[in-house]
Amino acid sequence: MSAAKILFVVDAGPTVGGGHVMRSLSLAAALEAQGAACSFVTSPAVGHVLAAFAPDMAQIVAFSTEPRDLAKAAGGETFDAVVFDHYGLSEREHSAVAKGRPALAIDDLADRPLGADLVLDSGPARKADDYAGLLPDEATLLLGPAYAPVRPEFAGLRDAALAWRGEPVGRVLVSLGLTDVGAITARVVERLRPRVGDIGLDVVLGVDAPSLPGLTKVATRDPRLTLHVDTPHMARLTAEADIAIGAAGSSVWERCTLGLPSAIVVLAENQRPAAQTLAERGAALVLDAAQPDFEAALDRALMRLMTDVELRRQLAGKSAELCDGLGAPRVAEAFLELIAGRKAG
Repeated sequence: MSAAKILFVVDAGPTVGGGHVMRSLSLAAALEAQGAACSFVTSPAVGHVLAAFAPDMAQIVAFSTEPRDLAKAAGGETFDAVVFDHYGLSEREHSAVAKGRPALAIDDLADRPLGADLVLDSGPARKADDYAGLLPDEATLLLGPAYAPVRPEFAGLRDAALAWRGEPVGRVLVSLGLTDVGAITARVVERLRPRVGDIGLDVVLGVDAPSLPGLTKVATRDPRLTLHVDTPHMARLTAEADIAIGAAGSSVWERCTLGLPSAIVVLAENQRPAAQTLAERGAALVLDAAQPDFEAALDRALMRLMTDVELRRQLAGKSAELCDGLGAPRVAEAFLELIAGRKAG
């Protein structure tokens, strides 16, 4: 049987960030490892992320991530199945692109009808009932962090990272999204710098992040600060860090895989339920960037993470329990079985 050709239709941009593309790339890598051939419908914003992290990925150019442009770009392609990771698309757009082919939707919202045979929602509190009435009767749900698409290099470093969690803090990872919504990265770094002593700060952000010009100047006079722009080494940075201040989006599961004690920052409303569940399970400290006391809350969280070794060990253990980093191959296997079954039928 020839390799399954799988089309990815994803969103990216200044307001939604690059997380949709990054987690879809993780799934694409797992699908290709199991013999599939993947390609991305690529708007300018999606193309920018692919250029940095997967320049060899096959691409079909779309004018934008608007539904009409995506459907037009996909319409001329030959493919066996499609993956959607785009909150602006629902059942009508899914059906228009898939045209009866097997479809997988990656979702976190459970707020609209989806035209998919498989739905992946890695939220730790997500229940099947949340999708009642929103899916075709025959659709299958893949729910929870066990299915979170994490790049394979994270799972590869898991045992080594977990073996030494709880050691004294020597490095802090600051990773608040490639697009740096609202220049949150500079806001956090400037709060940390007077409070971390001689501890090193590894700051991850994208080349177009609004915080980058200012932080580049700061880094020239602050040897503790190392900037990592569009870095391909995220797994190593996460493994080597002792604590993190990180976004509450899909990168949470990377930090959980490596048991990195973290304060996670809610930057969008859809991140709130998962963040709250992580807090309730003792897997992360949670901060809200929109709250007026955010800076004071950040100070308290940083002090707790830096000084309380038992807290760090608890966060490491509880977060690692939630996600083992093997979700992408699990999802890939389920999707390829569906595709093969549809072909055979």
